[in-house]
Amino acid sequence: MGTSIIAGSSGLIGKNILRQLCAQKRDVIALSRRPVANLPRNANELIIDFDSFLEDGLLPKCDNIFICLGTTIKIAGSQENFRKVDFEYCLSIAKKAKESGAQTLSLVSSIGANSSSKNFYLRTKGELEEAIQDLGFLTVNIFRPSFLVGERSEKRMAEKVAIKFAKIIDPFLIGSASKYRSVNAELLAKTMISTKNSKPGVNYYFFDDLLR
Repeated sequence: MGTSIIAGSSGLIGKNILRQLCAQKRDVIALSRRPVANLPRNANELIIDFDSFLEDGLLPKCDNIFICLGTTIKIAGSQENFRKVDFEYCLSIAKKAKESGAQTLSLVSSIGANSSSKNFYLRTKGELEEAIQDLGFLTVNIFRPSFLVGERSEKRMAEKVAIKFAKIIDPFLIGSASKYRSVNAELLAKTMISTKNSKPGVNYYFFDDLLR
Protein backbone atom coordinates (compact mmCIF):
# COMPACT_ATOMS: atom_id res chain seq x y z
CA MET A 1 0.00 0.00 0.00
CA GLY A 2 3.00 2.34 0.30
CA THR A 3 3.09 5.45 2.48
CA SER A 4 -0.10 7.37 3.18
CA ILE A 5 -0.34 10.96 4.40
CA ILE A 6 -3.46 12.06 6.26
CA ALA A 7 -4.23 15.77 6.19
CA GLY A 8 -6.59 16.64 9.01
CA SER A 9 -5.53 13.66 11.08
CA SER A 10 -6.87 15.12 14.32
CA GLY A 11 -10.38 15.54 12.92
CA LEU A 12 -13.32 13.17 13.01
CA ILE A 13 -12.57 11.33 9.76
CA GLY A 14 -8.80 11.71 9.77
CA LYS A 15 -8.30 10.20 13.21
CA ASN A 16 -10.38 7.17 12.21
CA ILE A 17 -8.29 6.66 9.06
CA LEU A 18 -5.11 7.07 11.13
CA ARG A 19 -6.19 4.52 13.71
CA GLN A 20 -7.33 1.95 11.13
CA LEU A 21 -4.23 2.23 8.94
CA CYS A 22 -1.96 1.91 11.96
CA ALA A 23 -3.91 -1.15 13.11
CA GLN A 24 -3.08 -2.64 9.70
CA LYS A 25 0.59 -1.76 10.34
CA ARG A 26 0.74 0.54 7.31
CA ASP A 27 3.21 3.39 6.85
CA VAL A 28 1.34 6.51 7.88
CA ILE A 29 2.22 10.18 8.29
CA ALA A 30 -0.22 12.28 10.32
CA LEU A 31 -0.25 15.86 9.01
CA SER A 32 -1.55 18.40 11.52
CA ARG A 33 -1.13 21.92 12.87
CA ARG A 34 -0.65 20.60 16.41
CA PRO A 35 0.33 17.27 18.04
CA VAL A 36 -2.27 14.55 17.54
CA ALA A 37 -3.73 13.25 20.77
CA ASN A 38 -3.20 9.52 21.36
CA LEU A 39 -1.01 9.17 18.29
CA PRO A 40 -0.49 5.47 17.52
CA ARG A 41 3.06 4.31 18.23
CA ASN A 42 3.69 3.20 14.66
CA ALA A 43 2.56 6.50 13.12
CA ASN A 44 4.84 9.33 12.08
CA GLU A 45 3.79 12.92 12.71
CA LEU A 46 4.40 16.05 10.65
CA ILE A 47 3.33 19.27 12.36
CA ILE A 48 3.14 22.30 10.07
CA ASP A 49 2.07 25.91 9.99
CA PHE A 50 -0.40 25.86 7.13
CA ASP A 51 0.13 29.49 6.10
CA SER A 52 3.89 28.97 5.76
CA PHE A 53 3.26 25.63 4.10
CA LEU A 54 1.30 27.36 1.34
CA GLU A 55 4.43 29.28 0.41
CA ASP A 56 7.32 26.87 0.61
CA GLY A 57 6.23 23.64 2.33
CA LEU A 58 7.22 20.20 1.13
CA LEU A 59 5.74 16.79 1.87
CA PRO A 60 7.70 13.56 2.32
CA LYS A 61 7.59 10.98 -0.44
CA CYS A 62 4.21 9.30 -0.41
CA ASP A 63 1.94 7.08 -2.48
CA ASN A 64 -1.45 8.22 -1.22
CA ILE A 65 -2.94 11.34 0.29
CA PHE A 66 -6.12 11.47 2.34
CA ILE A 67 -7.52 15.00 2.57
CA CYS A 68 -9.89 15.21 5.53
CA LEU A 69 -9.13 18.81 6.41
CA GLY A 70 -12.04 21.14 7.01
CA THR A 71 -13.72 23.63 9.30
CA THR A 72 -17.04 25.43 9.65
CA ILE A 73 -17.82 29.06 8.91
CA LYS A 74 -18.73 29.52 12.59
CA ILE A 75 -15.34 28.22 13.77
CA ALA A 76 -13.42 29.99 10.99
CA GLY A 77 -15.14 33.29 11.79
CA SER A 78 -15.74 34.35 8.21
CA GLN A 79 -16.29 33.01 4.71
CA GLU A 80 -12.79 34.17 3.79
CA ASN A 81 -11.17 32.15 6.57
CA PHE A 82 -13.38 29.17 5.79
CA ARG A 83 -12.28 29.20 2.16
CA LYS A 84 -8.64 29.44 3.20
CA VAL A 85 -8.93 26.16 5.11
CA ASP A 86 -11.38 24.23 2.95
CA PHE A 87 -10.02 25.31 -0.42
CA GLU A 88 -6.57 26.89 -0.30
CA TYR A 89 -5.02 24.61 2.32
CA CYS A 90 -6.55 21.47 0.83
CA LEU A 91 -5.53 22.31 -2.73
CA SER A 92 -1.99 23.22 -1.65
CA ILE A 93 -1.61 19.89 0.17
CA ALA A 94 -2.92 18.04 -2.87
CA LYS A 95 -0.41 19.79 -5.16
CA LYS A 96 2.51 19.05 -2.86
CA ALA A 97 1.46 15.43 -2.46
CA LYS A 98 1.44 15.07 -6.25
CA GLU A 99 4.93 16.57 -6.39
CA SER A 100 6.02 14.03 -3.75
CA GLY A 101 4.89 11.08 -5.83
CA ALA A 102 1.32 10.43 -4.73
CA GLN A 103 -0.78 8.69 -7.36
CA THR A 104 -4.02 8.39 -5.40
CA LEU A 105 -5.94 11.13 -3.62
CA SER A 106 -8.98 10.57 -1.42
CA LEU A 107 -11.03 13.63 -0.54
CA VAL A 108 -13.80 14.16 2.01
CA SER A 109 -16.20 16.55 0.30
CA SER A 110 -19.93 16.99 0.90
CA ILE A 111 -23.25 15.86 -0.45
CA GLY A 112 -24.48 18.57 -2.81
CA ALA A 113 -21.02 19.92 -3.64
CA ASN A 114 -21.32 22.00 -6.80
CA SER A 115 -19.08 24.76 -8.12
CA SER A 116 -22.18 26.52 -9.49
CA SER A 117 -24.17 26.38 -6.26
CA LYS A 118 -25.53 29.59 -4.75
CA ASN A 119 -24.66 28.15 -1.34
CA PHE A 120 -21.16 29.32 -0.36
CA TYR A 121 -20.27 26.11 1.48
CA LEU A 122 -21.34 23.77 -1.33
CA ARG A 123 -19.80 26.02 -3.99
CA THR A 124 -16.45 25.97 -2.20
CA LYS A 125 -16.55 22.18 -1.92
CA GLY A 126 -17.41 21.86 -5.60
CA GLU A 127 -14.62 24.21 -6.65
CA LEU A 128 -12.13 22.18 -4.64
CA GLU A 129 -13.28 18.93 -6.27
CA GLU A 130 -12.76 20.41 -9.73
CA ALA A 131 -9.39 21.98 -8.91
CA ILE A 132 -8.07 18.69 -7.52
CA GLN A 133 -9.22 16.78 -10.59
CA ASP A 134 -7.05 19.08 -12.72
CA LEU A 135 -3.84 18.13 -10.88
CA GLY A 136 -3.28 14.88 -12.77
CA PHE A 137 -3.55 12.20 -10.09
CA LEU A 138 -3.94 8.69 -11.45
CA THR A 139 -6.93 8.12 -9.15
CA VAL A 140 -9.13 10.65 -7.36
CA ASN A 141 -11.68 9.26 -4.93
CA ILE A 142 -14.26 11.83 -3.84
CA PHE A 143 -16.48 11.03 -0.88
CA ARG A 144 -19.68 13.02 -0.53
CA PRO A 145 -21.16 12.24 2.88
CA SER A 146 -24.14 13.97 4.42
CA PHE A 147 -24.15 14.67 8.15
CA LEU A 148 -21.20 13.00 9.92
CA VAL A 149 -21.61 11.24 13.25
CA GLY A 150 -18.90 10.00 15.58
CA GLU A 151 -16.84 10.87 18.64
CA ARG A 152 -15.44 14.38 18.24
CA SER A 153 -12.85 15.94 20.53
CA GLU A 154 -15.06 18.99 20.97
CA LYS A 155 -18.69 18.86 22.03
CA ARG A 156 -21.26 20.72 19.94
CA MET A 157 -24.75 21.15 21.37
CA ALA A 158 -26.31 21.77 17.95
CA GLU A 159 -24.67 18.60 16.71
CA LYS A 160 -26.16 16.54 19.53
CA VAL A 161 -29.60 17.74 18.50
CA ALA A 162 -28.85 16.98 14.84
CA ILE A 163 -27.74 13.43 15.69
CA LYS A 164 -31.00 12.75 17.49
CA PHE A 165 -32.94 14.15 14.54
CA ALA A 166 -30.90 12.04 12.10
CA LYS A 167 -31.79 8.86 13.99
CA ILE A 168 -35.46 9.68 13.49
CA ILE A 169 -35.35 10.70 9.84
CA ASP A 170 -32.70 8.31 8.44
CA PRO A 171 -35.07 5.30 8.09
CA PHE A 172 -37.34 7.38 5.86
CA LEU A 173 -34.55 8.31 3.46
CA ILE A 174 -34.72 5.47 0.94
CA GLY A 175 -33.98 5.00 -2.73
CA SER A 176 -32.31 8.05 -4.29
CA ALA A 177 -32.75 9.93 -0.99
CA SER A 178 -30.54 7.47 0.92
CA LYS A 179 -27.45 9.52 0.08
CA TYR A 180 -28.72 12.13 2.55
CA ARG A 181 -28.60 9.74 5.51
CA SER A 182 -26.18 10.49 8.32
CA VAL A 183 -22.77 8.85 7.88
CA ASN A 184 -20.79 7.05 10.57
CA ALA A 185 -17.23 8.38 10.57
CA GLU A 186 -15.69 5.00 11.31
CA LEU A 187 -17.44 3.38 8.34
CA LEU A 188 -16.49 6.26 6.06
CA ALA A 189 -12.84 5.90 7.07
CA LYS A 190 -13.00 2.15 6.47
CA THR A 191 -14.44 2.71 3.01
CA MET A 192 -11.85 5.34 2.13
CA ILE A 193 -9.06 2.95 3.00
CA SER A 194 -10.64 0.04 1.09
CA THR A 195 -11.12 2.09 -2.08
CA LYS A 196 -7.62 3.54 -2.12
CA ASN A 197 -6.64 1.12 -4.88
CA SER A 198 -9.80 1.62 -6.91
CA LYS A 199 -9.82 2.06 -10.68
CA PRO A 200 -7.98 5.02 -12.24
CA GLY A 201 -9.96 8.17 -12.91
CA VAL A 202 -12.41 10.09 -10.77
CA ASN A 203 -14.64 8.00 -8.52
CA TYR A 204 -17.52 9.31 -6.41
CA TYR A 205 -18.78 7.62 -3.25
CA PHE A 206 -22.03 8.20 -1.34
CA PHE A 207 -23.88 6.64 1.61
CA ASP A 208 -24.81 3.47 -0.27
CA ASP A 209 -21.12 2.82 -1.05
CA LEU A 210 -20.08 2.60 2.61
CA LEU A 211 -18.79 -0.71 3.91
CA ARG A 212 -20.99 -2.14 6.65
